[in-house]
Amino acid sequence: MLPALTYTRYLYGSIILYSFVAAIGIIQGFDWILLFPAMFFILLLAFFRLEQLILLTVFLTPLSLNLSETSWGFGISLPAEPLIFGLMLITFIKIIYDGGLDKKLLYYPVSILILLHLFWFIFTTISSSIFLVSVKYTLARIWFIMAFYYLAALMFRDMKNIYRFVWYYTIPLLIVVIYSTFRHAAAGFTEQAAHISMTPFYNDHTAYAAALAMFLPVIISFIFLPAKKPWFRILSVITSSILIAAIVLSYTRASWVGLAAAFVCLFVFLLRINTKIVLAGIIGFLIVLAFSWTQFMIRLESNRKQSSTEYAAHLQSISNISTDASNVERINRWSSAVRMFYERPVLGWGPGTYQFQYAPFQREDEKTVISTNAGNRGNSHSEYIGPLAEQGVYGMLGFMLIIIFVVVRASRIIRYNPDRSVRILATGLLLGLITYWIHGLLNYFLDTDKASVPFWGFIAALTALDIYHTNRKVNSSVAD
Repeated sequence: MLPALTYTRYLYGSIILYSFVAAIGIIQGFDWILLFPAMFFILLLAFFRLEQLILLTVFLTPLSLNLSETSWGFGISLPAEPLIFGLMLITFIKIIYDGGLDKKLLYYPVSILILLHLFWFIFTTISSSIFLVSVKYTLARIWFIMAFYYLAALMFRDMKNIYRFVWYYTIPLLIVVIYSTFRHAAAGFTEQAAHISMTPFYNDHTAYAAALAMFLPVIISFIFLPAKKPWFRILSVITSSILIAAIVLSYTRASWVGLAAAFVCLFVFLLRINTKIVLAGIIGFLIVLAFSWTQFMIRLESNRKQSSTEYAAHLQSISNISTDASNVERINRWSSAVRMFYERPVLGWGPGTYQFQYAPFQREDEKTVISTNAGNRGNSHSEYIGPLAEQGVYGMLGFMLIIIFVVVRASRIIRYNPDRSVRILATGLLLGLITYWIHGLLNYFLDTDKASVPFWGFIAALTALDIYHTNRKVNSSVAD
């Protein structure tokens, strides 16, 4: 062992040497040399404190800046996405070094479906109409899943890390809320200001509200956790109140509908309504909707409510597909996606290609004042119709199967797990995901780190609760 004085000399010597090299680098125009200390710190975390590196990445995600164009020719979120890419590499190294993933995790039904989901991404990338776009898009999906599903699920073997994951995203999100509220207040709390007050951290108010809505049910569930100290409950109450206020001020109708759906689902769990009855009700509703589709559309077209600062009118405007520009444009995007699907029903046009290919599939009578042929104003505005156009019918079905199996497995935890803390936590996580799945009917955000980190992280947390924190005897009896 070297004496402490020797370590101190090495430390000071390294600092002086780096300062000298950095000064020369700056003079020569190599400003990137200033990133070396941060890179060295990240490497140390990767080797000695991997959990802290994951949590650091989670913390930086809400605060990362979205650069739509870079010198590399594609957009990136800094510093989160490079860190997530590094976590993906660490996951692959860990798999090779450990001789594979934990078999409990690898053979878990949701894990298998996610692997099939990734396989179909890769397969449709090969046949993509714009290969390089699909490669980047598929790589992003892979690094999100490897880092925040597989690697995070292993981290969640310690249930305390699930709480840490939630707080490490929520705390910086509260910073964004404060920043956004001050900007919104300076503009007089107008609806137009609500659309941009959260930039540059979130691209628009819909992505921002989706994140707020996802975390609200989880933070509320923290209030009811047993064996938690009073300060923890008080903090959860305060945080929940702030998130509710931020959601209201976001003027995002989809997030309100998502929370309403989660509230209904909460009653289903509390009343322990039989799953078969719930499924029968959903199927019955879809059948009635199919037979009354014409009358339903007539009613929607007769709705003339516009987006407004009056909350009742603003909420009613979500069903206005006649004059509300954002709603009519969604219909235009969805119709274009369906026509794209008809032309390539099996393999689709390739992951991430929708915005570059949908222009010829628009119809003049469906275009709006905000329509564009340049492919520079977003995607398909649906987590379900988008994959249908980009990856064909199997792409959409694969994503929906993941949702179904997550709901089924999480419902078993909520109904039968003997640990009350696990049941409450699973309820909060599932309700958070439900808000996003409903939001996904109207918007598409899983191509961003802001949504993908909590989305796959929540699924990983539910997976870990089922695999590592559930009595297997209880599970087997339920399966029977």
